[in-house]
Amino acid sequence: MISRRLFMIGLPLALAACTTTRAPIEPSINPFYLSMYGPVLGEPYQVAGVNLRQVDPKWWRQDVPYATGEKPGTLIVDTQAHYLYLVQEGGRAMRYGIGVGREEALQFKGNASIGRRAQWPTWTPTRSMIKREPDRYGPYAGGLPGGPTNPLGPRALYLYKNGRDTLFRIHGTTEPYTIGTNVSSGCIRLMNQDIIDLYGRVPTGTRVVVIS
Repeated sequence: MISRRLFMIGLPLALAACTTTRAPIEPSINPFYLSMYGPVLGEPYQVAGVNLRQVDPKWWRQDVPYATGEKPGTLIVDTQAHYLYLVQEGGRAMRYGIGVGREEALQFKGNASIGRRAQWPTWTPTRSMIKREPDRYGPYAGGLPGGPTNPLGPRALYLYKNGRDTLFRIHGTTEPYTIGTNVSSGCIRLMNQDIIDLYGRVPTGTRVVVIS
């Protein structure tokens, strides 16, 4: 027979074995991506790091195989797939995940070019945005200067066609968790680290093809 003393010693261990549950182990994130999407230094305003646990890895910046007849240096925006591709040599492309405006971004498709580039751009809501939500966008009809709360983020690329502004923009965002989705307003948004990277790769005049 087991003595009472031995029984009492063993009881907590037995109960622990029956009731203890392991906390779920979250997969670690590759340090390469933690660095890629970490805080950006040397900017006029703070660019915070991205919480990558809020963004599916398929939307992270990647060098991928990509077959296209477009020349290297061309931007291809696939609004349905929520990807932007910068075509490179050798059948490859730099791929960025994007968020797509439900209205403004879906109204344009075809060919254009980058007619203007801006760092920490001023944001001005469109007339349709102000008409749709006057209380929300009306106060910014005169423009919101660049800064950490500006919805265009730290960089913007302005698309022109036949010398005229299409009102289609590729820009950053204050809401990185919306990448990969259709959002209520805006054009094409990238995570701030991605738009800074893209901005450094494409000059004014870059050809842009928008597929919708």
